Amino acid sequence: MEQKISLRTNLQLGIYRVIDPVVKILIKVGLTPNAVTSIGFVLNVGVAAIFILGAEEGNRGDLRYVGWAGGLILFAGLFDMLDGQVARLGNMKSTFGALYDSVLDRYSELIMFLGICYYLVGHHYFISSIAAFIALIGSMMVSYVRARAEGLGVEVKGGLMQRPERVVTIGVCALASGIVAQYIGGNYKLFVPGIKFHIFEPISIFTFPLVLLAVLTNITAFNRLREAKRALIKQEEEGL
Repeated sequence: MEQKISLRTNLQLGIYRVIDPVVKILIKVGLTPNAVTSIGFVLNVGVAAIFILGAEEGNRGDLRYVGWAGGLILFAGLFDMLDGQVARLGNMKSTFGALYDSVLDRYSELIMFLGICYYLVGHHYFISSIAAFIALIGSMMVSYVRARAEGLGVEVKGGLMQRPERVVTIGVCALASGIVAQYIGGNYKLFVPGIKFHIFEPISIFTFPLVLLAVLTNITAFNRLREAKRALIKQEEEGL
């Protein structure tokens, strides 16, 4: 477990070194951490708008909208890191800023999943839309368990699918789905002899990871709940 945390931390530090020059420019321009957070939220509204437009204007095999949404998800996710760095390097940390960041992160994720579910239902990917909704539930519970535990004086941060991992997974897979569809066609289907239905199509690059997210986010939430339970029991025993 320590190895995973160390690897994740080192990766974050490496990303910070890359984005710090951009952060310094944002500080010079006069952008506050809350303004950067707000920009990230607006970009996520744009993500939902692209998915909804794809459901209304595109056809089932037209995955350009999924690809563009994936690219915007990754760009919007960058602002999740920029706001914290702007606060740190610009010496603009505040308690309300931390709260504002957390609240808009939740809104951003809810709106993003709204767009995803709308797109999938609009093109009759009903099972995938259910997986996306379950992934949304898991994502919210991962954050809620941590926040509620911290309110009780316990810190739980572990898990495989924290917000950065979720954003990168959805963004990269949506982008890859759109790119692959441009090369092999959005209506391409792979059949295996003996099986009546196809086992792969370009949208699968986007929908399969949603199923994985549906499982892993909820496992992460339950693991955090167990971890919090152990910590709270220990806390109560030490208080006796």
